[in-house]
Amino acid sequence: MIEARHLRVLRAVATTGSFSAAARELGCTQPAVSQQMKALETSAGTPLLIRTGREMRLTQAGEALVRHASGILAGLTAAEEEVAAIAGLRAGRVRLVSFPSGSSTLVPGALAALRAAHPGTQVSLVEAEPPRSVEMLRDGDCDIALAFRYGTVTGEWDDLVVRPLLRDRLIGLVPEGHRLADKDAVGIGELADEPWIAGCPRCRRQLVEVCATSGFTPRIDFATDDYPAVIGLVGAGLGVAVLPGLALESVRPKGARTVTVEPAVEREVVALTLPDLARVPAVAATLDQLSLAATR
Repeated sequence: MIEARHLRVLRAVATTGSFSAAARELGCTQPAVSQQMKALETSAGTPLLIRTGREMRLTQAGEALVRHASGILAGLTAAEEEVAAIAGLRAGRVRLVSFPSGSSTLVPGALAALRAAHPGTQVSLVEAEPPRSVEMLRDGDCDIALAFRYGTVTGEWDDLVVRPLLRDRLIGLVPEGHRLADKDAVGIGELADEPWIAGCPRCRRQLVEVCATSGFTPRIDFATDDYPAVIGLVGAGLGVAVLPGLALESVRPKGARTVTVEPAVEREVVALTLPDLARVPAVAATLDQLSLAATR
């Protein structure tokens, strides 16, 4: 019989490429990893790894087992959490991953409300931008992914439970004293000759597409995933930018002015989880609080 703990070890070995690295990731010893891999190969009845010197690679059977491991482990986690809730245990664990502007705006209020309503529920938070955050969810490395997208890609999230949260409009940012700083609305084409500061790769790609519809290619002098850095660069007079509204909620744009940019461009902000995990009480409660936080 294949055990879940052995699958976790196999996935760690496949991800890290060695027993010693897997041991560090799992917080155990290298001999323990080796013993559990031997036990898993015995249960499977076939070799799962091929070792040649320092190199280690999966056999065809090993690849098949790793491919199914994430879904199996997510299902087991969902089963354990749901059974615990039915049995009357009010403890729970939720692993949340969020993009930075969501972490500073939506997440704090949601987690404070969750803690007040369910003090036994523990939530951990790490940051990652989509599509990496969505990959973490599918790989079983988190339970909820806060993500965003511009437009809709057919089939992009069809295998996931999607909880829409809000529409987040892009807002222009120009230095104080800029020729357009006092205008109520600015056509993006009016910024065609300006140097630009761009954000994360997905936002950067969207900026280029929006500018293309207005007939120009932005000259991107600086690119950074750090929104305060974007604001600081604009405030120093080094260029202009467009940022999501959420990114400006928690940062004072010192030295910069916000302007409405036309045509309007919005990103869809959502919370994602796996179908099995959506039935876990702690995960469902966290999704509910994120939805409420988005309306405040």
